[in-house]
Amino acid sequence: MCGIAGVYRSTDGTGIERMLAWLSHRGPDGRGVVAADSGVLGHTRLAIIDLDGGRQPMEHDGALICFNGEIYNYRALRNRYLRGQALETDSDTEVLLRLYRTLGPGCVRLLEGMFAFAILDGDDLFLARDPIGIKPLYLARSGDTLLFASEIKALALHADQVTTFPPGTWYHSRFGSHTYYEIAQGWPQNGMFETPDQAITAIRAVLRAAVHKRLLADVPVGVSLSGGLDSSIIAFLACAELDQVETFAVGMEGSADLEAARQMARYLGTHHHEYVYTRAEMEAVLPDVIYYLESADPALVRSALPNYFLARLASERVKVILTGEGADELYAGYDYMRSIASPEDLHRELETSIRELHRTNLQRADRMFMAFGVEARVPFLDVESIALALSLPSEWKQAAPGEPTKMLLRRAFADELPESIVQRPKQKFSAGAGSMYELAKVAEERFDNQTFARERQRLLHRWGYRLRNKEALYYLDTLRAVLPERLIMPEMGVSRSL
Repeated sequence: MCGIAGVYRSTDGTGIERMLAWLSHRGPDGRGVVAADSGVLGHTRLAIIDLDGGRQPMEHDGALICFNGEIYNYRALRNRYLRGQALETDSDTEVLLRLYRTLGPGCVRLLEGMFAFAILDGDDLFLARDPIGIKPLYLARSGDTLLFASEIKALALHADQVTTFPPGTWYHSRFGSHTYYEIAQGWPQNGMFETPDQAITAIRAVLRAAVHKRLLADVPVGVSLSGGLDSSIIAFLACAELDQVETFAVGMEGSADLEAARQMARYLGTHHHEYVYTRAEMEAVLPDVIYYLESADPALVRSALPNYFLARLASERVKVILTGEGADELYAGYDYMRSIASPEDLHRELETSIRELHRTNLQRADRMFMAFGVEARVPFLDVESIALALSLPSEWKQAAPGEPTKMLLRRAFADELPESIVQRPKQKFSAGAGSMYELAKVAEERFDNQTFARERQRLLHRWGYRLRNKEALYYLDTLRAVLPERLIMPEMGVSRSL
């Protein structure tokens, strides 16, 4: 896990050094800049695999790579496709670079993991991003020069406009852009199982395999444990594989998450750590949260605040953490999904919400943990897990009145978790941690009605953005102190579950 930056059709290494200065939090373990004939690559390193040998940018046979992410199947790919080659490291970075040199752009279809990377190969540039955009990548142009970086702020001094590099896509300077992954690909919809009971066995197996992959590391691994269903499932599966697991929870005094997480930690026998924060602390760290988040979406900021405290706490003991991101989008966990009219409409909504994750919850997870040099991994969003979930009939997922959401997941792990956890109603992270409405009160005190109305009209006219409330204005005003609107508004996601 790292920060990457680069330019193509320029050899300005000074510019890359300035870009890396904005990404230093993403890579506290090292920094490198290497120039080639056609461009310059820069890298800030968070060392997770092959701590001594994985320094970047890395060169092989005239090609140069900077890489952010993890390839969980890199050893299997090395054994199959690079047999006979004498590798110099045990890093996934070197395997990735050699795969490209051996197989070309199509190598990205073989990768299991999360990634954003750039390769300079002679006069050619190759860029790629993982299937659903767990790892970030942004592009900008300055004249004939193409610039790219892990975060918008690294490009702010170099361009008037920044665009998101699409998930599931690769780009080659000679061959153009190609989509290599579609959300709906994989298991056939409604074609695998006749009953929910048959699907439950597959759900358990796929999630067990997804967690197993994500325990790959040469550094300590922990679990974010809110005491909700999703994080409890991940913690249970991690405990089945590791002798000892570190779990982490945060919340305001008396919050529901803290008590549920304590209960689950006792049940699993983890080394459990927690942090209790106050409204004053939230106000104090909000500028930092928004600086790293690069978004003013209210739902995203609300949940980023507890994530910030969680990441800070986890960074004291681990460098990798597993989270429960994605389960609500796969198994219809949000309350608004109860009222969707038909199974077909629900399926479309689930697909759309997954496609938008790279602008919402995944952006929050990446930015908050990387602010403290911690790599967040998301087992529910393994491509096999996505394919399985979207293959299941939507009517199996939609909660009936009075019934908890995500019944398939609850039934799949009912025998493994305490009943109080299995039956615990879905709560947004910000609600469970107790912080959901605290800063809305601050916003009401900060802006009068006239100011809000004026800004609402201006933003709608200029950007087509509907300012929902004073809380949204509070966050946007804070973000504008860091980044200009021209870089914020076109790329900002809007959470569907607000």
